[in-house]
Amino acid sequence: MVDVEWKVGKQRFLRVFIDKPTGISHSDCQAVSEQLSVLLDVEDVVPGPAYVLEVSSPGLDRKLTRPAEFERFAGRKARISMNEPVESQAFFEGRLAGFAEGRVKIDVQGRIIELPLAGIRKAQLVVEL
Repeated sequence: MVDVEWKVGKQRFLRVFIDKPTGISHSDCQAVSEQLSVLLDVEDVVPGPAYVLEVSSPGLDRKLTRPAEFERFAGRKARISMNEPVESQAFFEGRLAGFAEGRVKIDVQGRIIELPLAGIRKAQLVVEL
């Protein structure tokens, strides 16, 4: 499990995102959904009116939040928004260059910039065709 979303609106949605090094298949999502649904119902984890459970992969433009993800996807293109500017910028797009000592490294036009993980507002992979 890499992420969970709870959305309340017209309907209630519990979205669970799963991943593994070799990627996620439809059958992986189905198996986790079936097992998780039983567990959630038996334990009454989500009390109240009915809700919809969705299990899926994080997608090609997945969010990045953990140090291991910045390492795993080194070489891939990413967009990173900061809470506070770094070198007078709050938005960066480039190739991930790893993670070390609490800092995400990103190659922006041949220049490695180090961004504090704690200061990242949003980071996600960019889909390349």
